[in-house]
Amino acid sequence: MSTNEPAEQPPLSPGKVFAQAVAKEGAKASVEFSHTITEAFPGFKRRPRIAVRGLFKVVKAEGGKVKYWHETPPQSPPTVQVEDVGLRPEAAFEFHTDLATLKPTTAWIQVPPALLDDPETLATFIDFRLLVRLCTAENQALARGRGGDRVRGLLETPGITRLPARSDPVSSLLAACDRVEQMGGSADGILVNPADYYRYFVGKGGLLSDLTSMGVRIARARMVDPGQVIVGDFTAAATIFDSGRSSIRFATPPPGIFPRDGLAVCGEIHEALVVHLPTHFYVASLA
Repeated sequence: MSTNEPAEQPPLSPGKVFAQAVAKEGAKASVEFSHTITEAFPGFKRRPRIAVRGLFKVVKAEGGKVKYWHETPPQSPPTVQVEDVGLRPEAAFEFHTDLATLKPTTAWIQVPPALLDDPETLATFIDFRLLVRLCTAENQALARGRGGDRVRGLLETPGITRLPARSDPVSSLLAACDRVEQMGGSADGILVNPADYYRYFVGKGGLLSDLTSMGVRIARARMVDPGQVIVGDFTAAATIFDSGRSSIRFATPPPGIFPRDGLAVCGEIHEALVVHLPTHFYVASLA
């Protein structure tokens, strides 16, 4: 190989791709991406903060629907006595398949018109404002999405058990971790409101170091109510099916998105969250 060959250039950020389209098409620009642009937010390169998506395994999905498996406790009285069900509750689980539809998650910003003639500033505006809002929208969808024409999040998934608070927040958290393992899983993820993370967990002895050494990942997100935490086996018990398709485009927002009219840009991704084992997730009250 010749040493004079040019080095491979890094891919353009979503903001730069969109800014190039705006330079050609103005306020009619629309760009399609063959990857999920929430993974491209530049802040992730500097800040070791896990988005909600980072707790789950992600699988590329072809087409608009995917088949998946899931397990539930018995839906009717068993016809025979299952061996060791007291020791291994999962021995009595029933097995099912279903179809999941990939659905959109969107976010919006309003672009000051002066940025249309400033590609560099427009690119950073898209990368640091639209992408972060789309990450926030994805956090909300995966945590508490309402379902229907949108992603259904964990808090709206049937079969996930709510746990009452224990004597203190740390005991409540660790009791939920224990419950996951008593059901045959491994508690490898925690979703917690930042207010609780900083109030109850930071600086409390070696708690965070212990969890990290056990491979437990913690995502901080406002989408879980203060006083509540979601603990689960995110790797084995759920999957994000990801279309790998995204878009950024000028569009007319629906009512209620902005407080006043303006030039609007929409970012959109398509995915589905499926929960294979609702028995391996717990929503615990902390106090």
